Amino acid sequence: MDHYRIQGGKALTGSIAVSGAKNFALKTFGAAIIMDGPLEISRLPEIQDVHRMMEIMETIGAKLTHGDHNNKVIVDASDVSSSDLRETKVGKIRASVLLIGPLLYRLGKVQLQHPGGCVLGKRPIDLFLDGFSKLGATVVEKDDCFELTTSGLTGGTIVFPIISVTATEALMTTATRAKGTTVLKNAAVEPEVVALAEMLNRCGAKITGAGTPTITIEGVETLSGTNVDCIPDRIETATFAIMAAATRSEITITNCIPDHVEALLALFERMGVPFSRTRDTLTIHKYDHVLKATDVRTHEYPGFVTDYQAPMTVLLTQAEGLSMVHETVFEGRLFYTDLLTRMGANIIMCDPHRVLVQGPHSLKGRVLESPDIRAGIAMVIAGLMAKGETTIYNIYQVERGYERIDERLRALGADIERITD
Repeated sequence: MDHYRIQGGKALTGSIAVSGAKNFALKTFGAAIIMDGPLEISRLPEIQDVHRMMEIMETIGAKLTHGDHNNKVIVDASDVSSSDLRETKVGKIRASVLLIGPLLYRLGKVQLQHPGGCVLGKRPIDLFLDGFSKLGATVVEKDDCFELTTSGLTGGTIVFPIISVTATEALMTTATRAKGTTVLKNAAVEPEVVALAEMLNRCGAKITGAGTPTITIEGVETLSGTNVDCIPDRIETATFAIMAAATRSEITITNCIPDHVEALLALFERMGVPFSRTRDTLTIHKYDHVLKATDVRTHEYPGFVTDYQAPMTVLLTQAEGLSMVHETVFEGRLFYTDLLTRMGANIIMCDPHRVLVQGPHSLKGRVLESPDIRAGIAMVIAGLMAKGETTIYNIYQVERGYERIDERLRALGADIERITD
């Protein structure tokens, strides 16, 4: 089984560029289906989730023309003819739900199995199914799949019971081709939502309010294609910043938007992590003092988002005092802390949503398995900090979200090797 082998304790230095945002790139493929012309997507991250999405697109009939290294692709969905997602890679990538609405618009029918992705406890797709129902779809749950049909999508008012980025994006995209006006209330305000709305508007959509809790979409008759660059990945930005702090390294993160990680930087200030920033760079400075413990509570953007939580918990093992980590978004997202305990961390699980971290404690290398994308990269950070050798299996999970991470970390001086069995 492919795995990473890491010799910890090496000083890191230099700069690392942030890739295009996974959570924006994936959404552009669904948008391509509702367009009347090709969509050219640049700065695509070379990650497993993007590869799986491109495979799904080709399976349903889209034509993809690739540029160098897959960082650019032109998507022509004019010949999409299949809406049966049951035999595709849909089980491996939850973002495939973003294809439901566009396929309903284009073909009037969709069949899909339950979408997959990370195992993070219950992640029902009720928000999506209820939303599509309000736009005029009929939803039938069968033994092995969901079947959605429509004779035509129409606008409506959708009030999300909980804030969901993917549901906001899926319904916003679909509503651009529904007849009439759609209003999304309690919508997500993430930068990726804003970027997606801006892209759709350049194609002729009429979307207002993106970046606020209420988004209004006027359906349009046509959507031209366009060229779009993926925005910088704020999750990578935060991950690399935490990695630098955890390894006490001087690292400059380039091609990023520091304004997108304000909640993390506020915690750094409380903990004593030194940093400086420009409009598109973030530098974490080397330090020799002990960090201060702090409590962390995940929250939807612009709060401290759940995707930062696992790497931050690794950092908190090196902070002096007692820290509480409260995961409010996903059930089961703290179970990886058992792996840190095996490495020598002092972590007590209070319940599935809260852990107490007592620090500082040195970590020792161990043989581990990555449970999901964010916990997987947290294990990589822990391995870089630890004394001795750390081996990490199930690295497919890490590579779903981080482009050529072993190569990029070696460029900073990390002793990490990707072993192919």
